[in-house]
Amino acid sequence: MILFSIVLILLLGFFSGQIAQRIGAPPLMGMIIVGILLGSEVSNLIDSGVIELADELRTIAVMVILMRAGLGLDRDKLIKQGNVALRLGILPAITEMLVVAVVAVWLFQFNFVTGLLLGCVVSAESPAVIVPGMLRLKNLGWGVTKGIPDAILTGSALSDVLILLLFSLLLNFLGQSAINSNALWLLPLQVISQVILGVIIGYLAAKLIVWFVVKQQWTQNTVQNTLIVASLALLIVVLAKEYPYFSGYLSAMAMGFFLIEFSPPLARKLRTEFNHLWIAAEIILFVLMGATIQLKVLENVLLSGILLLVIGLVFGRTIGWYLATVGSNWHWREKLFLLPGNSAKATVQAAIGAIPLSQGIPGGEIILAVAALSILITAPLGAWAIPTFAPKLLTKNPVDPTKTNITTKTILLAAIDTSDIAIQVLTKVGDLARRSNGEIIVVHVKNNSSELEIINLQKLTNKLLLDIPHQFITINGSIPEEIITLAQEYQVTDIVMGQTGHQLPEKILLGSVSQAVLETSSIPVILVSNQK
Repeated sequence: MILFSIVLILLLGFFSGQIAQRIGAPPLMGMIIVGILLGSEVSNLIDSGVIELADELRTIAVMVILMRAGLGLDRDKLIKQGNVALRLGILPAITEMLVVAVVAVWLFQFNFVTGLLLGCVVSAESPAVIVPGMLRLKNLGWGVTKGIPDAILTGSALSDVLILLLFSLLLNFLGQSAINSNALWLLPLQVISQVILGVIIGYLAAKLIVWFVVKQQWTQNTVQNTLIVASLALLIVVLAKEYPYFSGYLSAMAMGFFLIEFSPPLARKLRTEFNHLWIAAEIILFVLMGATIQLKVLENVLLSGILLLVIGLVFGRTIGWYLATVGSNWHWREKLFLLPGNSAKATVQAAIGAIPLSQGIPGGEIILAVAALSILITAPLGAWAIPTFAPKLLTKNPVDPTKTNITTKTILLAAIDTSDIAIQVLTKVGDLARRSNGEIIVVHVKNNSSELEIINLQKLTNKLLLDIPHQFITINGSIPEEIITLAQEYQVTDIVMGQTGHQLPEKILLGSVSQAVLETSSIPVILVSNQK
């Protein structure tokens, strides 16, 4: 039954995300809704064993997104925006937490310490929404010159470290008969020590990986590299829960960051593989998040919970954003981007929202309901708002390919005629497409070609490119002009065409098709010779 539940989560989570995306909503919204429908509140189709493993599965998902964040950080941009990133890691969360605590005393009649506990849950930022959103902006070049995505990524990680420490301390206070006020003075030291030790452990882990994988070459392929790195990152996160002297989340993120510094080629390969891992991790994270939401309790605090979230955002987090960016080189539009870019709540709320209730803290059911409400409102809103408002508020800059994944796909154009060289052109372009996982546009300008010749060319194309996505296009007109027009229309990365004779490219006769394309095309041209 556990296996059946996992299959349901993956399949329904994937298709619900795709449906949500096709109607213009964030994919995670569809996944959360499926989680609610599969959970105990509706159909109860998720096995209790999976629910018991939910925390562990969420930990794996969080590890994946933190490694993705670390592997996407840019040291130069962080040095440039380090002060802003540090303030973003402290001030918005603290100001929102304090405002939420005051409002909770008024709305729910909490004592102030319980209000602070609720403030910790509400003010934590979601790496599950912010990390993919910021990495996508880096891929597209939005705000990268000033390091805005990097500052938000780093600030979000530091913020969650601080909030989790505060949450743990407040939970211990509420579990005691009296509050030990002296422990409050130790909090800054605890935060500093967890951050410093977290970075050191991430540094040492990255050194260890590079020594084994790159220098000693104990692994043979990228899959093994990813297995080793993911396992070590997960081990660090798990050990941090058992021995809370350092931040495991920060260590995982730091490990990814230092891997870029120690071995950029390894980091580039890992960046791609962790993006693949996130496909499954995202589904599991958000479906299980929806499955744990208690709808009845949510209904009871709906209006008051929304009011609390709005006041916390307007009078808490906004003040923190302003203080964090005072004196920076961000202009007002970039500061305004923090509203959609730094508000989402999901992962931490899902991880800690139910803990007060499970430990018998008075008001725990309200804390859980408000945590669920914050997820349902801000997670889909943030996932939609980040890509929507980035083009309106940020400046697009050139992308650094060493720090991110280029999102453009490889499309090759093969120009063939009815001569024997068509086989070599198709063979060459097929080899290039297989190496780059690309697609192919095959074009034949059919001015004087017979119908039988065109049919034979199409059969040859389908035979040699059987395993590659391709289109076969026939047109009339000037051969060089039509080739270049199609190449621009399909935004191809390279043009592949035949070169007849034994001459070198620089010796091609003026006026030939290949010479004309070489002279007029702004797209790279690859010539295939018919030499034996």
